[in-house]
Amino acid sequence: MTATAFDAVYGVLLIPIGSAALLALLPGYRLTARLNVVASLATFIAALLLLVLPRPAAGAYVLVDDLNIVFVVLNSFVGFTTSLFSASYIAHELQTGRLTPAYLRFYHAMYQVMMFGMNLAFVSNNIGLMWVAVEVATLTTVLMVGIYRTHAALEAAWKYFILGSVGIAFALFGTILVYMAALPVIGEGNDAMVWTLLIERAREFDTGLLNVAFVFLFLGYGTKVGLAPLHAWLPDAHAEGPTPISAVLSGLLLNVALYALLRFKMLLAANPEALAPGTLMVTMGLGSLLFAAFMLYRRRDIKRLFAYSSIEHMGIIVFAFGMGGPLANFAGLLHMVMHSLTKSAIFFAVGHITQIKGTQQISEIRGLTESHPALGWGLVVGVAAIAGLPPLGIFMSEFLVVSSTFARQPLLAMVLVVGLLVAFGALMLRLTSVAFGEPRGSTQPAQASYVPMFAHLALVLVAGIYLPAPIVAWFQHVAQLLG
Repeated sequence: MTATAFDAVYGVLLIPIGSAALLALLPGYRLTARLNVVASLATFIAALLLLVLPRPAAGAYVLVDDLNIVFVVLNSFVGFTTSLFSASYIAHELQTGRLTPAYLRFYHAMYQVMMFGMNLAFVSNNIGLMWVAVEVATLTTVLMVGIYRTHAALEAAWKYFILGSVGIAFALFGTILVYMAALPVIGEGNDAMVWTLLIERAREFDTGLLNVAFVFLFLGYGTKVGLAPLHAWLPDAHAEGPTPISAVLSGLLLNVALYALLRFKMLLAANPEALAPGTLMVTMGLGSLLFAAFMLYRRRDIKRLFAYSSIEHMGIIVFAFGMGGPLANFAGLLHMVMHSLTKSAIFFAVGHITQIKGTQQISEIRGLTESHPALGWGLVVGVAAIAGLPPLGIFMSEFLVVSSTFARQPLLAMVLVVGLLVAFGALMLRLTSVAFGEPRGSTQPAQASYVPMFAHLALVLVAGIYLPAPIVAWFQHVAQLLG
């Protein structure tokens, strides 16, 4: 029997959930850390098979298309590299007593459950199942944010849980409204929640219900994306949770909610009489960019600094998809990939820094390029990339976003450029104080591996210089699908 993409889908789902069950039972940090890495690598290999195996017609619950393959491959790659970083990072936390062996067993099991939830959300062809998968991924990260069991960590976890629950409740209500809009056209039962059937018949749906549904869906999933003013959970979750989870939150989990929004945006775009979702997305995206850009100047905690940077970049991405059209959608996809790779690399660097220095306070960190040259210059490259300097990948995606906006809405493009420049100034200000000058604090060598950080930065550099033609064609096709 010939293998199909659905066989690879079973791999990206069954490997994480099966590994989670095994990791919950196995004792010993070294064994569980290695198994976590092996499971993440196997999931990544299964995701790569989606690129080459033939794709059967969509099922009632599973869908494989060019859009979700982008997310699945990116998700599994960053999940794998983060597991490599996590193995040595968490070993240090165990040695210093911040975590216990019992908590580590829980940590590794939850890591794989989180990967399962995110992958399930991407491949779901049922909007109800997608909602459940997003909730699974959210709840597991809530538990992992509070794993240190300090007052601040538990407070951050509760804030994340409460605000996330409000968001997911809005998303559930929006999902129900979509089902109600489909009911008279498709009929009762599971078919009225199958996305491929919904997109085929969307032009026949009640536009009033669709419009209200998208508002609730945007507020609900927008909370998970971290758009201002729905962002309050994000800085605390990044600052108080383990750094590998900060990398996953910024690099992956925000993309899960973004993916759900894009699916529903396509649904509204298929109904010519429905509300144009672009206006709402452009407004919230631009607002998030400007808010986060100015807030960057007030950050004193290095992990909170890059949490607000994530809010800024998710605003840029949502803005690009809100503008729509082939070029803006292409730029949004490219920016999403570059942001995931770059921000996770930055958090890898920050994880090393905080363990060496014993603090997250920016004022206590100085002269990294002198005391730890590889780490310091890695951080410099990462911040230069996230700030949008050439020839790194984010420069290219931001250039495409700005140029496509100038061609259609010059005034919006000017506001966009102001936000980018303000954020650039804040990041450069913080970078110079951390990376240069007289070293301050411990000069002990880092115990964790630099390989994941430099692997991500190398990919971002290569993408800024040259994108292979097959990837360009693939992204162009997805951009057309997004409308």
